Amino acid sequence: LFLTTQIVTNVVIDPNTDSLLRINFNITVLDMPCEFATIDVIDVLGTRNDNVTKNVNKWQVDEFGIRRGYEGRNFEQKDILHDIHHDVDSLVANGIHVLPIDDGNFKFFVENHDYVFVDFYAPWCIWCQRLEPVWEAFAERVETDQLPVSIVNVDCVANKDLCSREKIMAFPTLRLFKKGVSQPPDYRSDRTVDALTEFIKSRLALDEQLERLDPQAKALHKERLINERKDHPGCLLAGFLLVNRVPGNFHIEARSRHHNINSIEANLSHVVNHFSFGPVLSKNIMRRIDDLPDQFFDFTSTQPMDNKYFVNEKLHQAYHHYIKVVSTHLDLGGRYRGKDAILAYQMVQQSQVMQYVEEDVPEARFTYDLSPMSVVISRKGKHW
Repeated sequence: LFLTTQIVTNVVIDPNTDSLLRINFNITVLDMPCEFATIDVIDVLGTRNDNVTKNVNKWQVDEFGIRRGYEGRNFEQKDILHDIHHDVDSLVANGIHVLPIDDGNFKFFVENHDYVFVDFYAPWCIWCQRLEPVWEAFAERVETDQLPVSIVNVDCVANKDLCSREKIMAFPTLRLFKKGVSQPPDYRSDRTVDALTEFIKSRLALDEQLERLDPQAKALHKERLINERKDHPGCLLAGFLLVNRVPGNFHIEARSRHHNINSIEANLSHVVNHFSFGPVLSKNIMRRIDDLPDQFFDFTSTQPMDNKYFVNEKLHQAYHHYIKVVSTHLDLGGRYRGKDAILAYQMVQQSQVMQYVEEDVPEARFTYDLSPMSVVISRKGKHW
């Protein structure tokens, strides 16, 4: 009596009765800070989960895509205090203290002043409107305290090219320059006169201490500060989503609780380090799957987007991904048979670049659709 095995493939109506589907992902957004990068989910049932936080984590990455600092969970943005007791009309009664500069004199101005603190704003931005009297009161405080800092602002609607060169992604952006060179990171703390003044005084004091060091110590200290302050805008988003088992999409976009996003500068270029559906398979299960001939099941079909780059060539574009998902039941015998068969999800994917109108913030979208059919791959023995 001899026994041979053969592999049989059948297509059946999907027997899965789970109400939720797991989406696993690890995606690096190349040119958007974690401060603004968020993930939202929506499906055909009308279920919308904005700012999913539970199982999504974010890390700042450097220019080589290497993780730097942990930035928290998705859309975990700290509260910012705002002064609300300043009135612009009364503040300017004794003269305007904030100097407006533009594309014509920006470079000359910042290069010919030791310190320049710039508010890049848009007149329509509600957060900029809220900051305006605070910024004016802050400028007056700087003059009163005789601090060697010029407080200025730039209208990014009137100076689009300048703000594009400066990569202003959100309004307001508060950026300090020293002798023409920006001093990262941008200011992101409380928008109060006291907080802004304390920030300037601490930076001035630190620079003053540096100047007292001997040349070798000064060089080492400056190098350490540069590395600490590096503000590369890349962000790695990793984790998983539990979504309704119906067609839907999740998307990455720029959003902030304390800014208005500059939609023209929102760059959603990204790398899909990993993208898959379903439970994470153990090493033991992976070994069992590897025994299957590729013509019946190739594991790469469960993650065809892995390690692919999707880079936008122009502003105001974003990639949209369309994914057809097919559940696959691997009935390999032993403990992996019947209702305990290994469940994997194969997918077919295509991507295209979408152009957005100027007012809309682009989003990197992953639209998924589950096939009502399922593939069953089983290993059967035959006596002869």
